[in-house]
Amino acid sequence: MAELNFRTLDLNLLRVFNEVMTERSLTKAAGKLALTQPAVSNALRRLRETLGDELLRRKGQGLEPTPRALALWPTVQQALRQLEETLAPGRFVPGQATTTFVLAMADATAAELIPGLIRVIDQDAPGVTIRVVPLTTRDPRRLLDEEAADLAIGYFPAVLASLTAQAQAGETVAFDHQGLYLSNYVCVMRRDHPLAREELTLDRYCAARHLLVSFSGRPYGFIDEALAGLGRRRHIVLTVNQFFTAGRVVATSDLLTVLPRHFVSVTGIADQLVLRELPFVVPAVHVDALWHRRLQHSGAHTWLREVLARLPQQRDK
Repeated sequence: MAELNFRTLDLNLLRVFNEVMTERSLTKAAGKLALTQPAVSNALRRLRETLGDELLRRKGQGLEPTPRALALWPTVQQALRQLEETLAPGRFVPGQATTTFVLAMADATAAELIPGLIRVIDQDAPGVTIRVVPLTTRDPRRLLDEEAADLAIGYFPAVLASLTAQAQAGETVAFDHQGLYLSNYVCVMRRDHPLAREELTLDRYCAARHLLVSFSGRPYGFIDEALAGLGRRRHIVLTVNQFFTAGRVVATSDLLTVLPRHFVSVTGIADQLVLRELPFVVPAVHVDALWHRRLQHSGAHTWLREVLARLPQQRDK
């Protein structure tokens, strides 16, 4: 095989390869590409010669890809899809769409955004469906890269810092983001908790027993980082991965937890809980939507991002 010169490679061969891999049939691929079968066969031969690999072999009534073809195909698929969406973006008509979106987020975030999102879908896009999956990490880039979710929504300070550093260094940045809303966190306890009748000082807070909400199960969070900056620490008795579970547990125990202020009102047990300002400074948490840039020009994805960006503003009116 001669050394591959990408500048002279006929990119139409990759379109043929993608269609043959999809159909596993030269005849069906030819029909999809509006070409004759000999033309498809010839294009596949040229690509085989260029890459020095058989790519697909006859097996029964169909074709079986080689390991090289299987390794190459996902990259070709993604590149062709990005080119199509960039050069000829499809017009997304919400009222006619049957798209399914997969969103990764915590239960508190879902409680904030999903009711409003469903109202928009019911009114404007009744054929659209939403799947919400758990957010189990503060770095969902792998989840997005593997197309396990269309959007991740949450608090991703380390990810955003990394993306900024990449951009400043002139590196290719594969992800993009937009801010949705600010979330303020408060200390939450049961209504008849001993500390509910006293001023919540830093000493009393640190001396109490605590419940931590951690998506990854790691027994350390941004509250602990803030305390460490003061040379203090708290005793975490229990770690759970849902805010709703945290609210239910503290309502029937002497544990303290920290929840987004807006979330307490939708727990269904707000009357059993008491909110106290934290006795130390914790900046508001920025809740962001994060996505892979291959979806940047997708009409459907753009519509979803625009709807999500409007929801917090509509809530505040």
